[in-house]
Amino acid sequence: MNTESLLCDELWLSDPASTADCYSDRKPKQCNILESCECECDGTSFYKTKEECEEATVICLDKELSYMPEPGYVEYLDKSNNLPHFRFRAIQWLIKSRSRLNLSFGTFFNAANYLDRFISMHQFHEWKYWMVELVSVACLSIASKFNDTSSPSLHEIQMEELDYSFQSSTIRRMELTLLQSLGWRLGCITTYSYVELLLTNFDSFEFHLHNELTTLVTKLLLGAVLDARLLKYQPSVVAVSALWCSLDELIASSCAHIAFITRLFNQEQKDDVVKCNMIMKSRLVDPLSNLIGRGQPYSNWPSSPVTVLLRERIDIYDCQVDLSIFNQMQMQMPGSNVTNNLESFKKRRKE
Repeated sequence: MNTESLLCDELWLSDPASTADCYSDRKPKQCNILESCECECDGTSFYKTKEECEEATVICLDKELSYMPEPGYVEYLDKSNNLPHFRFRAIQWLIKSRSRLNLSFGTFFNAANYLDRFISMHQFHEWKYWMVELVSVACLSIASKFNDTSSPSLHEIQMEELDYSFQSSTIRRMELTLLQSLGWRLGCITTYSYVELLLTNFDSFEFHLHNELTTLVTKLLLGAVLDARLLKYQPSVVAVSALWCSLDELIASSCAHIAFITRLFNQEQKDDVVKCNMIMKSRLVDPLSNLIGRGQPYSNWPSSPVTVLLRERIDIYDCQVDLSIFNQMQMQMPGSNVTNNLESFKKRRKE
């Protein structure tokens, strides 16, 4: 593997032969976008005690606001004509690519987080779809290097489902622009960060039931990323809402479990869990419920083999891409959204 493509001072520990073996084992998979949620866990937890788990949860709760999109992002999406549709297609592609390339779920959730944070920092110009695709490819490339033991090549990442084809040099320049905008802060707190923390409370469940619960929670969280309405809620709130819906599907009573888990939440967060839960319950009936609004049509989901046609992709050459547009008027310096997000949440409560 060409080490020049690595960022963040990474060290590639395997030799070329072993790296080639890793890629030879990476077999492409066909992806049903919200169904391929095989459990990644083996029934064991990283956390040895309940106390360790609770300490980790408190740390995540303290940090999660600093990894959310900039304030006003949801409103910006609502006012945009095409961007909600572009974002929806980009998230679809990330979900499918995660499955096709056998990447971890953490890689997908990180990549989606990078995408939303980056777009939220650049609300000053009209986004084109090729721009969103380029950022999405860079997000997945960076997230896979950060999360997975072996990372697909840029060629592998671009093999399917894209309208445009980018040169490797263009993607690397986009990676660097993305990293600089994010302040090189890649270890983000996402909804998926809470899955193991929350499910540690259910270690007494039978193995198959625990796996079923994990799979259903993950499926709901994938759908939640597609739904831009949920971007205004903290990741912990969305994660608990997904768990609540999943428990309602699998066991008779979930209220006691949810009450125990939300003991670390303030009243406003508990209220948000109820609101999120209502949205997610509608998603259990129809995974695309209320997503057919502006820019989010069913037409992106092929209904029959007749609609699955190969399209000629448009080549974008490095000399055609001017990334200075992302540096001219960045909304805020990375890291400043901690205070701003807190103020935004307080303002929203008063309204």
